[in-house]
Amino acid sequence: MLRRLTGLMALALTLSGPAIAVAQTFPSPIVIAHRGSSGHRPEHTEAAYRLAVAQGADYIEADLVMTRDGVLVSRHENEIGRTTDVAAHPEFADRRVTRTIDGESFTGWFVEDFTLAELKTLGARERNPEQRRESAAHDGEQPVLSLAEIIAIAKEESRRRDRPVGLYIELKNPGYHASIGLPMERALVDVLEREGLNDRDAPVIIQSFWPQALIALRPITPVRLMFLINSVAPPEELLRANDIRAWSDVYSADGLKMIAGFADIVGPETELIFPRDAEGRSLSVTALVADAHAAGLQVHVWSVNAENLYLPLELRRGDPAEPGYDGRLGDAATLVRALAAAGVDGMFTDQPDIALAALGRRTSTP
Repeated sequence: MLRRLTGLMALALTLSGPAIAVAQTFPSPIVIAHRGSSGHRPEHTEAAYRLAVAQGADYIEADLVMTRDGVLVSRHENEIGRTTDVAAHPEFADRRVTRTIDGESFTGWFVEDFTLAELKTLGARERNPEQRRESAAHDGEQPVLSLAEIIAIAKEESRRRDRPVGLYIELKNPGYHASIGLPMERALVDVLEREGLNDRDAPVIIQSFWPQALIALRPITPVRLMFLINSVAPPEELLRANDIRAWSDVYSADGLKMIAGFADIVGPETELIFPRDAEGRSLSVTALVADAHAAGLQVHVWSVNAENLYLPLELRRGDPAEPGYDGRLGDAATLVRALAAAGVDGMFTDQPDIALAALGRRTSTP
């Protein structure tokens, strides 16, 4: 069981040496602004990040992909047709292609086909305009950001507010990027080095769904690493290729002990802590948080979002037959408090203001 994961763990232990305790400078659970305050502004924009900090978020999250000229920029995926106005730019019409990325086929425009300068001519857009009309009202106002620009925002806001503003960085599809000559791990560490953030006590966490990326990072950076776990199992062929008998083995007590060999934090999807029945109602809390803590891992859960579309059935509000029901705000505060009571150490949210209010923390400053 988990032979490939066991092998990766052994390699990580060989490369990493003993773990170093990290200074605690944030409340618990920490509140991580998922792509910024992305329930209110288009994701990964300066407006989304600055609003998140103003609302009181402890960390701002940046998903990273890489441009043709090797610059790390913040997009949730490398296909940008949904989150920018690239389709309205006739000069880029010939760059619309179909591409296979980690076994899945996508058609659109891809960051790796653009230079940073070209990306800067595009405007960011809300990906779910029907559910998030407040955010969609700001479509096209702001450009795509580089990692260096996001770091500058975090540093400026930290100085201005006299409190740490952490950076939570995700490498998206690192194996794919390496396959096209754009390796991400060293490039990320180089940016952290230049910014004085390649340090165990820096308010930086790197996350990935891909253990190979975390293992590659361990010998070149002391910053904390987080392994993400989806509640939905990958395709069977991917499980077989990694010698995983069942997806649930990965987040079992034994699986979590193995993960602790190459990561400091585990990032389960919310449904792995509070599963849902066939109708979408919450079931009893699982043992995942307790098992992770027993393995020496912190738990940062994703994502607690306030719209009915994302909530368990009992926390949705309004009439399902009414137009706009999916985008209506439900009772996310109850889920936030339940996760805190379950012992999570952090939570990602598109609405940090709602999460912070539910936790009884200050939520908004100028």
